[in-house]
Amino acid sequence: QVQLVESGGGSVPPGGSLRLSCAASGDTDSTECMAWFRQIPGKNRTPVAAIDIDGRTRHADSVKDRFNISKDNAESILYLQMNSLKPEDTAMYFCAAADALCWGLPRQSGIDFWGKGTLVTISS
Repeated sequence: QVQLVESGGGSVPPGGSLRLSCAASGDTDSTECMAWFRQIPGKNRTPVAAIDIDGRTRHADSVKDRFNISKDNAESILYLQMNSLKPEDTAMYFCAAADALCWGLPRQSGIDFWGKGTLVTISS
């Protein structure tokens, strides 16, 4: 089992920045991919960015050049740096871990463990 705990959410105006963190613990040796998903009420959870164990990253087209996923392997912490935030980025953001490589952006069905989420609100 892998436990994931997100932090760093909050409310910022458009154009602002936030950095989300996800602390992983437990059986992290089996984790091959970690990712961030987001979800708004009434919609499916969608992938935002993913990073494989070899360091390869993928970002959704909607966040490319604005968001960056990274991982501190020594501390088992996943990050999502979010810049130039837009109102449409408002969502609950979830940390995710998979025991297989993601290769690209993962589907929900490919995720083995989820965090409980952290809320990001972009509003003036």
